[in-house]
Amino acid sequence: MKIKYIVNLFVRTAVIGGLAGLLISFFIQSEVYMANISPFNFKELVGLILFNIGLGITFSAVSMTGFFAYLFINRFGLNLFRSFWPIVQVLLILFVLFDLVYFPYQATKGEVSIFWYILMSLGLLGYSWLVAMKKVKETKKTAFIPTLFFMIVMTTIEWVPGLQADGTDYAWLMIAPLLACNTFQILALHRYSQKSMEEERAKSKSQSQTKTKTTKA
Repeated sequence: MKIKYIVNLFVRTAVIGGLAGLLISFFIQSEVYMANISPFNFKELVGLILFNIGLGITFSAVSMTGFFAYLFINRFGLNLFRSFWPIVQVLLILFVLFDLVYFPYQATKGEVSIFWYILMSLGLLGYSWLVAMKKVKETKKTAFIPTLFFMIVMTTIEWVPGLQADGTDYAWLMIAPLLACNTFQILALHRYSQKSMEEERAKSKSQSQTKTKTTKA
């Protein structure tokens, strides 16, 4: 992939992360926003908005790091496990989904119903499944498991600091930008790669035609 597409990917991911962080903050911190709207406090309101945008951009950087780590892990897994790599990915997906229920529930010592952790795990699975289906529709069937692996396993690893924080506010403020950024990156990868390849073909064709004309002359 060309450098310009990598830069474009970085910039757009950061913008998406910032917007997602701001959007989710309207729901999670609605009381804080209302306190600065009535009575109206311009300085505090702008500061709150900029803070949540900055927080979203920070999480987008975490997402980008996880995305490139995933590309390395996927290549390493293919070389190490070869045809068994899809099976290994499925096992890891199941293990992570189980951990999303078991460890948070144990951490709260039963204070929060296990039903909510099961719902959280199923919610991540359902969303990731939809993203993987879209990836398959735009590419090929073999992209389903790697996409599901990235959306579940890598997102969960990136989300660990949010899951370990006290309360649920930070977890929600973190998961929204992560999901938005990860979704964009995994769906944009093949689009940018295709554009880059098309440009390379067009460049090679142009150079070939130029050489042919030069030879004839």
